[in-house]
Amino acid sequence: MATPLLDVRDLHVYYGEIHALRGISFQVDAGEVVTLLGNNGAGKTTTLRTLSGLLAPRAGDVRVENQSIVGAAAHAIVLRGMTHVPEGRRIFNRLSVAENLEMGAYTRADREVTQDMERVFVAFPRLKERRGQVAGTLSGGEQQMLAIGRALMARPRLLLLDEPSMGLAPVLVEQIFETVRTINGQGVTILLVEQNAAMALAIADRGYVLETGRIALSGSAAELADNPDVRRAYLGEA
Repeated sequence: MATPLLDVRDLHVYYGEIHALRGISFQVDAGEVVTLLGNNGAGKTTTLRTLSGLLAPRAGDVRVENQSIVGAAAHAIVLRGMTHVPEGRRIFNRLSVAENLEMGAYTRADREVTQDMERVFVAFPRLKERRGQVAGTLSGGEQQMLAIGRALMARPRLLLLDEPSMGLAPVLVEQIFETVRTINGQGVTILLVEQNAAMALAIADRGYVLETGRIALSGSAAELADNPDVRRAYLGEA
């Protein structure tokens, strides 16, 4: 059996005395799109923040290609091939679009950064039009494109996406998800946290449902989309 790209084992995370993640375990194989579903407060964002080194687990392990990254600094985890597009975009508002993208490549010393920026501009033509514009003046959709593009500049093998559709108009949501599908088709594995469960399941291979810090359900995207509990809780069906 092939080693999973990401292997999360019995992860426990606390905020002070609050037990936010209660022993979750899951895997992501190379080439997959895996989605984490759940209501607000279920632990989805906490999971991504822990994986990317922004939070330290109290117990459990996170392994990338069978090497533990627990205790590694966030920039070291980027060097291991995992980048994080956080909830709320978190772009550098006072820097230009191009400067934000350059910041995404800060761990790199190779000569192909300019080529990769051009690849981002192919994926997001609107960013090319605004390459010199101050990022804080972009629309919400453009800022989300920039946040994803910045993460791609590190050449990740695994991309963590936290609520990429939040606050966007429906037409932009479709565009963002189509781009996510394209990125995956280019060989980037994706772990997706998304409130829009229907869109997430439409592009995912598999999924996990988190409830109060525990994994309550798992299965293929099709299985979860057909599950009556998932349909009632996350797809808006009575």
